[in-house]
Formats: sequence, structure tokens, C-alpha cells
Amino acid sequence: MYKKAALTVLTALTLASTLSLGTTQAATTATAVVADAQTTRVVTAANAFLATLTTAQKKTASFAYTDAAQRARWSNFPTGLFQRQGLRWGVMSAAQRTSLMSLLGTVLSADGLTMVKQQMHADDVLKASGGLGNLTFGSDQYFVAFLGTPSGTSPWMLQFGGHHLALNATVVGPNITLAPSLTGGQPIKATQNGKTVVIVQKVPQEVKDAYAMLSSLSAAQKAKAVISPTRIDLVLGPGKDGKTLQPEGLPASGMTTAQKTQFLALIRDRLGILNADDLAAKMTTITQNLDKTYFAWYGPSTAAGVSYYRVTGPTVLIEFSPQQLGGDPSNHLHNMYRDPTNDYGVAWIK
Repeated sequence: MYKKAALTVLTALTLASTLSLGTTQAATTATAVVADAQTTRVVTAANAFLATLTTAQKKTASFAYTDAAQRARWSNFPTGLFQRQGLRWGVMSAAQRTSLMSLLGTVLSADGLTMVKQQMHADDVLKASGGLGNLTFGSDQYFVAFLGTPSGTSPWMLQFGGHHLALNATVVGPNITLAPSLTGGQPIKATQNGKTVVIVQKVPQEVKDAYAMLSSLSAAQKAKAVISPTRIDLVLGPGKDGKTLQPEGLPASGMTTAQKTQFLALIRDRLGILNADDLAAKMTTITQNLDKTYFAWYGPSTAAGVSYYRVTGPTVLIEFSPQQLGGDPSNHLHNMYRDPTNDYGVAWIK
């Protein structure tokens, strides 16, 4: 599932013959992957950010690529319930923060970077509304970590996250994946100066498109898609690496052409936080497998934003999970994206 084919590199061109033995040593080859222009920009931005750090900060942010514990160290929980490792946003200088956002802006789309900033702001709003016991909220509690060294040929990983956000970007040559990643937020909207203000602006479009998808279904289609009138929590959230789900609901093979277009738009709503180059490759793969991709709904079918929905396909798993804590499920979200075949880029690392 490479974005671009791996490049075959000739590692030994010498043909040595031992005449006395009548044998010939054949040339040997190895396969390597080489960065494209997009990944080169990411590597350059990563190195630029690392160059702003002190020796101690760089040590805090750096882990071995093989560090499985750090790879899985992400959560939707705030500090106090979950302890992240890496370099904390709260200890970075203004210049370091700017450089980190520039790096995230090369990995993500413009919408994706905006979403990150808005989710961090949402946690500042939550912090201002008052803490809960030993829980610590706010953008100061977001962390960045590197697994491996930024490279155009060797695999490495960038992690960034905090409360309600966990971005796991694995980079292998010309390929970048965000699987697995957690998004969401609280609050999605808030009352400021007597007016309702949408804080995490990308969410309303996904909510609108998910409900439009459900509303487009016939009674027979809806009978397959709606699994239960009761909302459920994330099934493959943090701590569930390596687990899979059997598809349930309505397969795209049972949808009309117009509904398939709607379905792809809904998937793009979530995956669209990734940069355009890598997103295009991912959407191509999803489209090729669309007929084997399912749409499932848990919760009431009469209102938008308060029900769980799931997309399950050969190379994509999306969960949208409104939470009751806070009183308004639509204002507190836990959302997941995984690739059943390629979480953490495993399909690219042979």
C-alpha cells in the first residue's frame, strides 16, 4: 500500500569471478524507500524544529523507533488520569511553538492544523471553566515526541497530543499515515459574551454529513445500518492496538451511486486532516475497496450529533462517539481513525 513504488537500489555492482574455482559472485540488490517532495518537506520541518531545542529538551522529546511502550502511550484522557511523555507545550518558547506548528502544518492539511489549534483552545476553555480534582486541562498539557530520527529513507514517527487529541504520524520514505489517531474535543461549542461560538469548527461538517448519510437511506437500508437505538463508546480506542472489528451495518455495495458519493465525503471529513498528497493515495485505496466498506449507526436516528457511528472497511476504521459527561453528548466527542492493515505504518516496514 505504498503511495509510490519502492525504489530498487543496486547495492553491489561488482561481479567478481574466481577463475580457479570457476564461480561468479552475482550482484546483490536491496529494496529501499526514498522520500518524495512531500516527505522531504516534513523531514526538513522536523529537523528545523529539533534545531530549536536545547540538548535536554531534545533528549526529552526523543525515543527509539522500536520503543513500543511510547508508541502506544496516547490517550483521550487529561493529565491526572494519563501521563504522557515527550516535550510539553507549556515549557516551549514562542519560537519553538511556532516551529512545531510549522512541522504539524506540513504533515497535516490546513484544515487539520486548524483543528489541532482549535482542540487545544477548547481545552483552554475547559480549563477556564474550572478543574476537576487532580485533573489538569489546557493547551500547556500537550506533548510532542519523536520515535526514531527524521529521515527520508528510514522509518520514524511523530506524536503530538493531549486531552482529546492523539496524532500518530508514521513516515516511511514517501508515505505518511495518521493511523491510529484520536480526535474530538470538549467543548465543541461554548457561550461567549452571550453568543454560542463553535470552537472546533471541523466537527459540525462531519456531524451534518453523517446525519445526511443516515437520512438518505431507505427503510430497508436503515434497518441494516442502525444496529441499536442506544449510543455506545469507542470500541477500538486507546489501548486497543492490534484488535479488529467484524464489519456490521450497511455495506456500500448496497448503496446507490449518490449514497456512495456521500459515504466517501463522510470518510474524507475525518481523513481530510492529512496533507493532500498522502490523503489522495489513501482515498484511492478506500475507493477501490468501497463496496466492502460498511456504515453502522448506534443511537437515535432522529437527531444529528448525539449518536455513535462507525465506518469499517478493509483499510479504514472510523468511530464517532459522543460522550454523556458534560450533559450534552454533541459537545464532548471521542473520535478514532485506524487502518486495520497499516496502523503505525506496519505494512510499509518489512
